Amino acid sequence: MHKKFAIVATAISLTLATPAHAAPSATGAQGQSISVATTKFVKESNVSVLGKGFDETIGIYLAYCVLPKKGLLPTPCGGGADMQGVKEASYWISSNAPVYGAGLAIPFQPGGRFRQVVSVTKKIGKFDCTKVKCAITVRSDHLHEGDRLHDLFIPITFTKK
Repeated sequence: MHKKFAIVATAISLTLATPAHAAPSATGAQGQSISVATTKFVKESNVSVLGKGFDETIGIYLAYCVLPKKGLLPTPCGGGADMQGVKEASYWISSNAPVYGAGLAIPFQPGGRFRQVVSVTKKIGKFDCTKVKCAITVRSDHLHEGDRLHDLFIPITFTKK
């Protein structure tokens, strides 16, 4: 009788400890990852993006972009070059930025981590994200322009309700 109780108690604790679903995420070849709470939106919104495990010696751009074909640079993106850091559609994250990046680049937190709020919209320029695929994206910054190893994508969907 005690054995059955122990088995049932263990099963219940494992069930309770397991989340109902994991947050949508993307993981790169070097273990770096980004995650968001949701990928489905009814209207334009802000989404908190968590990043971890990034190489702090390589800067990245975090942005909301039209999803590119495999191996291509994510573009166009919302926000563009945000010189005031107020648009919330794109960010330059770098702990190793050149002098001209002072005040523009946001340094990584220890462990290659970051948390930024990204604005997701139904349109990026002339592209309608209800008709084309758009995504939260990460790519190497302009100092490593051709480096596709750091690309990560979490597709975003706009629903009717």
